[in-house]
Amino acid sequence: MGTVTIISTDGSDLAVRAASSGLAILRPTDSVIVVTVVDGIDPVLAFDGSGHAGSSMTPDAFEEMRDAALTRAEAIVERTAASLPVDNVETRIVEGAPGEALCALAAELSAGAIVMGTRGRGGVKRALLGSVSDYVVRNAPCPVVVVGEQDRTP
Repeated sequence: MGTVTIISTDGSDLAVRAASSGLAILRPTDSVIVVTVVDGIDPVLAFDGSGHAGSSMTPDAFEEMRDAALTRAEAIVERTAASLPVDNVETRIVEGAPGEALCALAAELSAGAIVMGTRGRGGVKRALLGSVSDYVVRNAPCPVVVVGEQDRTP
């Protein structure tokens, strides 16, 4: 497959700018995979096997919620992919905790690098809320290019 660069996006303007900026640093690359992670769709909402009070929603409502999230995710990866100045772009949607899912995908693909944006939350907010980019930098099996809000596309 050659060198694979993973572009992580949440669909924000920052993420789209980060994709272009990071890719410019890493060129050339054999293939680019634009990925977004759908988080928070817990099947326990519809299928509670604990024997307690019951589930929060019906299986049909759960599937509708999941389908809507996947449809939004598809629009996100397509928008980011369309913004990139390369032809060799694939898109993927993965489900799970964002940091863990990105690192697992990078390991599965033997990625050469991951590109992602960060809002640059500092101090207390980062300590309380965590940071996907911090997690990925510490756990990815490849180099990670993190582009902050102040960075601009060349």
